[in-house]
Amino acid sequence: MSIDWFRDLIICIAGVVAAGVLIFISVLLYSLYHRTKSILDSMEATSTTIQGVTSYISEEVVKPLIQVVALVQGIRQGIETIGKFFKKEEGGKDV
Repeated sequence: MSIDWFRDLIICIAGVVAAGVLIFISVLLYSLYHRTKSILDSMEATSTTIQGVTSYISEEVVKPLIQVVALVQGIRQGIETIGKFFKKEEGGKDV
């Protein structure tokens, strides 16, 4: 056994170890990819649900509330306008 044989053995062992490390890293990255993808899918589903809830609230609560507020504001402005006709003007004539 010469030094050449030991050198070749070391090169072969290093190649096997490097291949093993690359395979291990590939498996870890693939696992990380799937976990990240599942988290993003879950976040997308959650955002869709939140969008549906806000749309429902907008249609069922806010729009009728806006109509009621507009009605009250119109009645208030009508009362103010009618009140202006019956309001006595203050002040006197300067002679």
